[in-house]
Amino acid sequence: MTQTICFALPIVPGATDADRDEMLACWRGDRSDDHRNSRIRHGITREATWIQSTPGGDVAIVLLESDDLAASLFGVATSNDPFDEWFRSHATAVHGIDLAAGVNLPEQVLDYAS
Repeated sequence: MTQTICFALPIVPGATDADRDEMLACWRGDRSDDHRNSRIRHGITREATWIQSTPGGDVAIVLLESDDLAASLFGVATSNDPFDEWFRSHATAVHGIDLAAGVNLPEQVLDYAS
């Protein structure tokens, strides 16, 4: 059964354009093949990112889907693949987080479906 999670990551002040450019490169640009191969390797079946401006600064809204989110996140956090290493470095530079150290994931408090 597919597991889905959505979470927000703050964007370091001044790093919004870098985040936008790199995520677009992963989606439709020169990093798209490496990104797709990484996500297939880690069992991620969907990944989407939005940038949201807020009074407290910009945030990235991330949606991930996988049959085993814990395994997928662990794979991205620990892989020695050059793309995955770059991705972790990017996350540190633009979000100020160390994916290898783990990320506090949100608590789901509502899930409505008709």
